[in-house]
Amino acid sequence: MSETARDKEAKDEDKHMGKETHFNVTGMTCAACSAAVERNVRQLAGVDDAAVNLLTGTMRVKYDSGQVSDEDIVKAVTQAGYGASVKAEAQQGARRAAPAGEAKNVVEEQIREMKNRLVSSLVFMVPLMYVSMGHMVNLPLPSFLSGAQNAVSFAFLQFLLVLPVAYVNRKFFTVGFRALFRRQPNMDSLIAVGSGAGLVYGVFAIFRMSRGLGAGDLALVAQYAHNLYFESSAMILTLITLGEFLETRAKARTSDAIKKLMDLAPKTALVERGGIQEEIPVELVEVGDIVVIKPGDRIPVDGIIVEGQSYVDESVLTGESIPVEKGVGDRVSAATINESGAFKFRATEVGEDTTLAKIIALVGEASATKAPVGRLADKISGIFVPVVMAIALVSTLAWLLAGRSFEFAMSIGISVLVISCPCALGLATPVAIMVGTGKGAEHGILIKSAEALEVLHHIDTIVLDKTGTLTEGKPRVTDIVLGSAGTQEELLEIAGALEVNSEHHIAKAILNCADELNITLRNITEFKAISGKGVEGRINGKAYSAGNVRFMREKGVDTSAMEHLIDGLSEQGKTPICFAEENTLLGVIAVADVPKPTSRQAVERFKQMGVRVAMLTGDNRKTAEAIRKQLDIDEAIAEVLPQEKDSMIQSLRQDGHKVGMIGDGINDAPALARADVGIAIGAGTDVAIESADIVLVKSDLMDAVGAMELSKATIRNIKQNLFWAFFYNTLGIPIAAGLLYPAFGLKLSPMIGAAAMSMSSVFVVTNALRLRKFKPTAPERQQAVDLRFKPVAVSKVTPAVLASSERVDGDGVAVDSSVGAPQSAGVSQVQVLEPAFGGPGADSGSDPGSVADVKPAFQDKREEEDVIMKKTLKIEGMMCGHCKMRVEKALGAVDGVSSVEVNLEDGTAAASLMQAVSDQVLKQAVEEAGYKVIEVE
Repeated sequence: MSETARDKEAKDEDKHMGKETHFNVTGMTCAACSAAVERNVRQLAGVDDAAVNLLTGTMRVKYDSGQVSDEDIVKAVTQAGYGASVKAEAQQGARRAAPAGEAKNVVEEQIREMKNRLVSSLVFMVPLMYVSMGHMVNLPLPSFLSGAQNAVSFAFLQFLLVLPVAYVNRKFFTVGFRALFRRQPNMDSLIAVGSGAGLVYGVFAIFRMSRGLGAGDLALVAQYAHNLYFESSAMILTLITLGEFLETRAKARTSDAIKKLMDLAPKTALVERGGIQEEIPVELVEVGDIVVIKPGDRIPVDGIIVEGQSYVDESVLTGESIPVEKGVGDRVSAATINESGAFKFRATEVGEDTTLAKIIALVGEASATKAPVGRLADKISGIFVPVVMAIALVSTLAWLLAGRSFEFAMSIGISVLVISCPCALGLATPVAIMVGTGKGAEHGILIKSAEALEVLHHIDTIVLDKTGTLTEGKPRVTDIVLGSAGTQEELLEIAGALEVNSEHHIAKAILNCADELNITLRNITEFKAISGKGVEGRINGKAYSAGNVRFMREKGVDTSAMEHLIDGLSEQGKTPICFAEENTLLGVIAVADVPKPTSRQAVERFKQMGVRVAMLTGDNRKTAEAIRKQLDIDEAIAEVLPQEKDSMIQSLRQDGHKVGMIGDGINDAPALARADVGIAIGAGTDVAIESADIVLVKSDLMDAVGAMELSKATIRNIKQNLFWAFFYNTLGIPIAAGLLYPAFGLKLSPMIGAAAMSMSSVFVVTNALRLRKFKPTAPERQQAVDLRFKPVAVSKVTPAVLASSERVDGDGVAVDSSVGAPQSAGVSQVQVLEPAFGGPGADSGSDPGSVADVKPAFQDKREEEDVIMKKTLKIEGMMCGHCKMRVEKALGAVDGVSSVEVNLEDGTAAASLMQAVSDQVLKQAVEEAGYKVIEVE
């Protein structure tokens, strides 16, 4: 193929590539409007899909740019009777900040314009109501307006007063009649026809009264003088404007969460270029710039710290109030707040690429999409207005045929037109979706689409990845068993020395453990790693080795005394590593990827909501089963390949289950995409996050629970809104049509109908705003503690036991292999240490009371003494997580204080004491930290 032909083919391919563009649409007032816009745009050749969001006044269009252009789409919207423009995108090279100000100004302008219309309408409507209806309550009228001889003046003055009201609200007529003439009637059409009929009839009445006066027929004059509809027309227009004003003001509050995020983005940044610091607009910051951050500054863009350290408040992104310690190499995100220290960082993401901008974009995308239940409302709204107009016409004709006057029949028709409210139907879904997705963003739950938010409440099976989702994703030391080693310090000195040159994740866990306990490692020489078995080396001329049981046997080390205990650790899903000096077993250290503090609570909450919980993992069956038992998961499937995860999800769906998948790795991406709802852990890979429908910023499983609770609350709210909208119209239209008049004499005036219609829309929006009070189930903070260890059985295997044929059972008791009965003579000390929050193997069945010599290891020093009393201090001035840490540190440093718990909400600090400490000493410690103590209890 020639170069020219290839170029042409490439151009043709590019030409027909799918494109997605967002447009601003103006002039829409109800679901019929949005349906008309969607219908007109979808009729264009090359348009795949068009979705209009009535709440935000935006439209998302997917189309083939080779067949249709942006101009064609704008033209189609204009032909439907509305305004449209391409939504402005960030300009290359000069990235603009998040358009919070622009969005806010548009809404404020709309509210200001409606307020002006409302005030102007009221100025003329009040005297109009006085003139037209004041005599009914014996209010005085000027003499030139009283009596049949002044009836024309009486009517004409009302006509003059209604004209300004009709003029300031002329948009109802221009938009409504234009839509009607295009055979796409909307809510404005109902208002225009209803109020316009009243105006036309009023003018007709003036002419009839003039004829009566000229002919001396005062009966004819009196008949029309009391059946003018100028006040009804003015009242309809004014009440509808009042309803729109209240509705717009309420809708403006639905996106408060997003606006707050937008407002958090700083407008300027202090950058260092060529050794010179200068403050520049944030949109001019470029990737690679060095940004200088001082105490109290908001971080302008995303980046990596290159100098300094501090605590950063990331609550705006994660919802976590406690500041996070940051140092060189750590990432920082735009809009987060630097607490105390100063640092410099290199910008890595700027403008629309920052974490904050992506969160705002995700929520915006979710608001722009439609939930399936919302599409149902749109379909109904699309045919609603024509049906209502038909009902109004039929009602009018029916009453005329029944012998009623034209005035009576016309008032029935006008009432039917103005009481109907497609607006409430149109707002029922998008307002709740907007509030729901915004509330999710506040709590670090990013929902990408309205459909995901709706489907989530139907989920009956949650499938969880293990590593990084249920567990921390990095191994920790969970158990230590001492053999010939005298203390855990001695064992860790040797273990750390053997593992210091290894890159294995187990080695890192042991080294981290030694570092936490400030263990000084011994010097090792002749280090050698044996693949698949372990490591060996020499310390002070002696040979040491570390590895699995098979490796120990190869080295001539007798492990039989501990093999039962080692098997027990393996059954618990842990990895036991043996350490030996020459051919003597020093001890065993077990390592495991421990569950996250909130994983069990999340699983329990899912089950309480009637959701079946399953775990898929590529790990071995022992590890999977241990985690399953510990977290009380319904089912664990181990040794699963990535493509098999996808197949498992597919199988569950084929069985009729609604499946949610939660994962974090590249290997989870296919399953996340396959599930009905995919939920990605925020700390996971970009591939997983892209494949998911929901992203958890904090990487906390309790946020997945929160997402499901939010979904249920949002859908419940939508159903309430839809019920009200359908109930209102089902009840209101028949009453307005006069069905109750023959039996009860009950008939709605057009003014009451207009008021009811306006209030229905306000009710729907106000009901949706109740979602702003939503709070997800809070994690149990007492579980979220640092990984500390406490002994569950403390004994020591003597050299005699190690050299004999006896073995040690799971309780650290020597067992004679020939008899199988416990032998106490050869046992003095074995240390088995476990996580304080109850890690794998917590139910060891040990009896601490039978232990002769207990030596706590890895235990917090605050647990070494019994707590003799507690004191609670009421403190003034604590505002944030940093304050909390300062108070904890100040009280923790007081001699005799074993632990401190600070509650920011209550403004209290509870100090546990292991010896008597005076109130004055505690008070002084807090006040020296910069806070005021009100009382000590």
